[in-house]
Amino acid sequence: MTVPEPPGERLTYEAATARLEEIIKRLDSGEAGLRETLELCREGRTLVELCAAELEAVGRGLEELRLDDLVARLQAGAGD
Repeated sequence: MTVPEPPGERLTYEAATARLEEIIKRLDSGEAGLRETLELCREGRTLVELCAAELEAVGRGLEELRLDDLVARLQAGAGD
């Protein structure tokens, strides 16, 4: 079962990981044929890349927050 992606909307990290879990279960079951296995692997790779990009973006956002906090502390300390 494929998670439908509404037109014009990006798949969320949570939806992508849920679909990856489904793919892994299907592959682990041993019931997927050769062509289905290939398609599932392709889809899984795309989902993993999406998740990695999302985690990287969140990591950059957290780093920016930490830098903003550091700058604010430095500026507050400079005012003493």
